[in-house]
Amino acid sequence: MRITNSSKLQAPSSKKGLIFVISGPSGSGKSTLLVRLVNSRGLKHQLARSISCTTRPRRSGEINKKDYFFVSQRQFREKRKANKILEWTKYLGYYYATPRDFLERQIQRGLDVVMCLDVKGALRAKRLYPKNTVTIFVLPPSLSVLRSRLRKRCNKTKKEEILKRLELANEELEAAKKYDYCIVNRKLDEAVRKLRGIALKEKSKRNK
Repeated sequence: MRITNSSKLQAPSSKKGLIFVISGPSGSGKSTLLVRLVNSRGLKHQLARSISCTTRPRRSGEINKKDYFFVSQRQFREKRKANKILEWTKYLGYYYATPRDFLERQIQRGLDVVMCLDVKGALRAKRLYPKNTVTIFVLPPSLSVLRSRLRKRCNKTKKEEILKRLELANEELEAAKKYDYCIVNRKLDEAVRKLRGIALKEKSKRNK
């Protein structure tokens, strides 16, 4: 695992695009980091955000086809049967998946894609696209900080669900060593700078 500093972005390449996969336990801040990355200096309009589909209910403020493609259980099964799913997982009773066609279109055109996936999905993407995938794991400063974040984020969530999320977090943290890079999200701006530096470095390496 490596943490790098920012580097200058070089000219676009005709090679296949990169796939930046960001993982981390619930409450680590990975989704916030992704949004900040795609809007950061030097990368805005250069990274396509992959939109996952999910069977979970839409939360307040979420927009269909922007935050997620919200689908029914039946629609999800049909997509999976038709081989339109790159990877999928079941989390707390709901399915989450990455549409295959969007990803393929982007990287074949030489465009870069960024997405949040769980550990299983990230490692699958790495197996399927070993030369194009860059995996980044977001760590909380500590489990106590993560517990506090989850309580604030899920103030209406049952205690049992928070405990499940913490148990899963312990398992996910063990997998961090399998990733290309690891970032500790202690301060958001600092974590964004590190994440941006990784993206710029990998884009520069690809374009050489």
